[in-house]
Amino acid sequence: MKKRVIPVIIAIVLIIFIVAISVGVKLMDKYSYSKERADLEEYFSIRSLDEVAIVLGDELIEESARLMDGAYYFDLATVHKYLNDRFYVDENEQLLLYTLPRDTVRTVIGSSAYTTKDNGAEMGVPIARYAPSADGSGETLYIAADYVKLFTDFSYRTFTGPNRMQVYTKEYTGKGEEAYIAKDTAVRYQGGVKSPILTEVVQGDSVTVLEEMENWSKVKTGDAFIGYVENKRLEKGGGSSLEIEAQPQEGDASANVGGQSFLNPEFTSISRPYKINLAWHAVAGTAGNDTLVSVLEKTEGVNVISPTWFALTNNAGDFSSFASKAYVEKAHSMGLEVWGLIDNFSNPDVDTYEVLSYTSKRAYLIDKLVQTALEYDLDGINIDFEGLSQDTGEHFIQFIRELSVLCRENGIVLSVDNYVPMDYTDHYNREEQGIVADYVIIMGYDEHHRNSERAGSVASIDFVEKGIANTLEQVPADKVINAVPFYTRIWETKGTAINSQAVGMDTAKQYLADHGITTVWDETTCQNYGEYQSGDSYYQVWMEDEDSIRVKLNIMSKYGIAGVAEWQLAFASDSVWDVIAEYMNQ
Repeated sequence: MKKRVIPVIIAIVLIIFIVAISVGVKLMDKYSYSKERADLEEYFSIRSLDEVAIVLGDELIEESARLMDGAYYFDLATVHKYLNDRFYVDENEQLLLYTLPRDTVRTVIGSSAYTTKDNGAEMGVPIARYAPSADGSGETLYIAADYVKLFTDFSYRTFTGPNRMQVYTKEYTGKGEEAYIAKDTAVRYQGGVKSPILTEVVQGDSVTVLEEMENWSKVKTGDAFIGYVENKRLEKGGGSSLEIEAQPQEGDASANVGGQSFLNPEFTSISRPYKINLAWHAVAGTAGNDTLVSVLEKTEGVNVISPTWFALTNNAGDFSSFASKAYVEKAHSMGLEVWGLIDNFSNPDVDTYEVLSYTSKRAYLIDKLVQTALEYDLDGINIDFEGLSQDTGEHFIQFIRELSVLCRENGIVLSVDNYVPMDYTDHYNREEQGIVADYVIIMGYDEHHRNSERAGSVASIDFVEKGIANTLEQVPADKVINAVPFYTRIWETKGTAINSQAVGMDTAKQYLADHGITTVWDETTCQNYGEYQSGDSYYQVWMEDEDSIRVKLNIMSKYGIAGVAEWQLAFASDSVWDVIAEYMNQ
């Protein structure tokens, strides 16, 4: 009996032993540290040998750089998005341009040299070059990182195995807390002992803690790996991980480009120490110059006259001119500055994109404009380019940059007319205008215009205030001028047809009197409103008069902007100038 029990006991013990071993193996498997290594090319989304992952601040971004012929390159879109949107490409003439306060630096795409008006330098590698994009979508323009650094406040370090780079800018800095590795360990793809290993760190290594959890922390290593380390392996250092290199103070970088050192460019502006009161003078021919004295006779507080003298005439950059030295001399004798206006819409055959997208055409137009301003002793140039397509935007703002260089050099005030900000006019780039131009003028009208689908105010108070407030989000107040309308639209609705005509202040008042229309004050638009029915036609008028202009000027005072402009002199009533004078004397 005893002999039969022993085998049973042995069997039970063996079963318990096997179960214990099995449980132990499972426990060991569950809690032991995995030695599996992550696929780093997959982790960094690297698809080719020359692709370079970018860690921007504390984030691995989807964009990548390239390593070509031993030099690091960013594609143009990445440069514009994260580093510097002032680089401009002329695809027609194969140029890469960068405009500084007193010069435009240029390089021919594919060349290793760049030039300024005074000198140039050699980079040793192509500064800008086309190459297949990393995602295989086609040819892309790449710019050497060291060339971008000449004009941009950022720093970068590169690493191999795999290729990656750490980039810091003022916006994208290392913001985490510094810590040290207390004991050799691994940085893992995710928090957990079974997560694949990205890299090893040893005792004393410094890391940046990006996010701390219960048992693990998200960290970034000094060589730009972002992963997870157990908290028990970390020793807090209490410092900051900010690694962006200190850059020189503000100054004019144009003198230092050849020396390959960065100075933050300071775009100085011509600013008057008083409110601007600019009145546009519509001059349709040389005979119109003779009306200067008569149109100014009843005005008050006007200190700038802007005659509509110039208009683009062809796609080569030529423009027509009604300029008159006698006009300028007379205006100056009356204490007025003269800012000559140039438009792009008087000649419908002109393709503004065609003019502005060629560097040689822009240079021709700019040189001719400035020479004309100097010839006629103009105090300023007013740019009134309207109806620009989205794809013209980048060429327009480059035109403004380049024009600003010569205007700054010659003491000529540069002002630019703009629509009230809307999403579809973002390509006018008011923020850059506010840096390089002297004054940014809001055309605070045409809320409803001749092509509008319904009748309405030319410039309701909400429309005007939003225009000013939204512009001030991008442009300093001391550069913003708001233009008010001296015209009213008389609307006729007949069935589904809507028509309108723009008339001056006195004409609008006479229209009300002739038709026996009594107006009421409309609090929504802050305008006197009138209407009447005649047969099948329904007429509506939102008046622009002394009352509506006063409310607009009060809003302008509220925001403390640089002044007022008026479109246009011939539409003004005599009494409105008393209201303008009140604003100017505040």
